[in-house]
Amino acid sequence: MIMKKFLNDSANLTSELLEGYCLAYSNKVKLVNEKIVVRANAKSQDKVAIISMGGAGHEPAVSGFVGDGMLDASVVGDIFAAPGAPKVLEALKMFQRDAGILLVVLNHAGDVMSANMAVQLAERAGIKVTVVNTHEDISAGLDTPIEDKRGLAGCVPLYKVAGAAAEEGKPLAEVVEIAERFNQQMATLAVASSNCTHPQTGQAISNLADDEMEIGMGQHGEAGGGISKMLSADETAERMIKPLIEATGAKSGDTVQLLINGVGATTLMEMNIIYRKAHQILNAQGIKVVPGIVAELLTVQEMGGFQMILCKLDTDHESYLQAPSNTPYWTTQ
Repeated sequence: MIMKKFLNDSANLTSELLEGYCLAYSNKVKLVNEKIVVRANAKSQDKVAIISMGGAGHEPAVSGFVGDGMLDASVVGDIFAAPGAPKVLEALKMFQRDAGILLVVLNHAGDVMSANMAVQLAERAGIKVTVVNTHEDISAGLDTPIEDKRGLAGCVPLYKVAGAAAEEGKPLAEVVEIAERFNQQMATLAVASSNCTHPQTGQAISNLADDEMEIGMGQHGEAGGGISKMLSADETAERMIKPLIEATGAKSGDTVQLLINGVGATTLMEMNIIYRKAHQILNAQGIKVVPGIVAELLTVQEMGGFQMILCKLDTDHESYLQAPSNTPYWTTQ
């Protein structure tokens, strides 16, 4: 697979993309100390700070959701690599406050290790911080232990819910409870339809034949075990939404949000057709679907496919999703 990307020196990818991103959205975000993206207009010190972290190469995640009503900061690692513990600790020190910090971590080994080390050091320094690990990927099976489930793009609506609760002035314990309850009621399933290349090495990070798709592939090319011949949009949507309904426990009378996250090469046309069928299935089961999202939130370079995210909502979650936010890639009026 030949890599065709508009890049310069591969050693400078992360620094150049962050510089360009913060220049493009300078009214909303700014870059601090090379790999920490913060709000251009800081939130009041008497409110809980929300921080997240992750490797570059998945844009707009994670930094695309720094801004009013969502994240206060993102700590960025190199391409597909977790940021180191020292950089995470630097961000925690930067946002130290009596109100405390919520650190949202996607459940991947490197991210969890860096976060745990940084939090231990932060707590020794008297910094008040609580971690929420997202782990909503159900590809390994509904009964898989939480610690073995990956965090995928479900982190993004969680940023919205937690960020809105923090903006409202909720104390740290309540923000954590609201975020964790949302975390336990969401589920994600991914499907890949074509391969992509690592932008630093040019090597393919997955291996699918032209007529194949794989349900359950991770966002770094991790195997999902569900390789099949390509299915139609309706067949794919049905195969994915049914286990998501089971995983969330959604039933007639419940309220959900459905999101389709494009991972790079799949068109909005395709994703809207997928959303249509999944919505029909939810509606047929008497499940209320609030306005959703069909967009690229967390990508995997030029990989074809998408992640389907289903969030069962409590009343407060629904309200927080509608609360105002103003970030480069999620704005709610």
